[in-house]
Amino acid sequence: MSSKKEPGVQAPKKGFSRRGFLHGVGITSGALGAGILEQEAAAAPPVNVTGLGEAPVTLTINGKPVKVNVEPRTTLLDAMRDRLEITGAKRVCDRGTCGACTVIIGGKVMYSCTVLAIDAQGKDIQTIEGLSNGNKMHPIIPAFANNDGLQCGYCTSGFVMASKGFLDRNPNPTYEQVKAGLGGNLCRCGTYVGIRKAVLEAAKELKGGKNA
Repeated sequence: MSSKKEPGVQAPKKGFSRRGFLHGVGITSGALGAGILEQEAAAAPPVNVTGLGEAPVTLTINGKPVKVNVEPRTTLLDAMRDRLEITGAKRVCDRGTCGACTVIIGGKVMYSCTVLAIDAQGKDIQTIEGLSNGNKMHPIIPAFANNDGLQCGYCTSGFVMASKGFLDRNPNPTYEQVKAGLGGNLCRCGTYVGIRKAVLEAAKELKGGKNA
């Protein structure tokens, strides 16, 4: 038999082959062995990972600065209730739907369960504890009592703060405006009518300059 090569056909080169490359990186065995990827990983610099430990924050609550150590993930609600013993805001749904944890932050009505404590720094935080000073109370508080605007009490502090924020924006509302303005808060006992009447009463008291 002739050993001459056919015209145009080249003999395979020795040394590097696709099969050899795959075997080198370990793919043919189903796992990455001591190959190119492993060498690159070994040469990569170590990653500096920072833990999620507690950090000091300063919160201005009802006009007074308070310092507390919290993890970055801690909500304002949990910081107040668990670390500062400011428990007026209630933890009910803990997902920003019921309004029981409502406070006023920088003049805006907000759910404190949806705000991180570290993000509330540098802003004035108002809670229901700040609406009374001895015998002097914001008119919305006695108005709730006068109009039976509470039953079990879980939602009451949130409604009081939402009502206060609403009256700050709209001091002379109609009943329908009150109904729409407090739509972000839920009452499982169904005391909505009493709450709305309480807001209207407080508006009259504020307009008359009593206990403002």
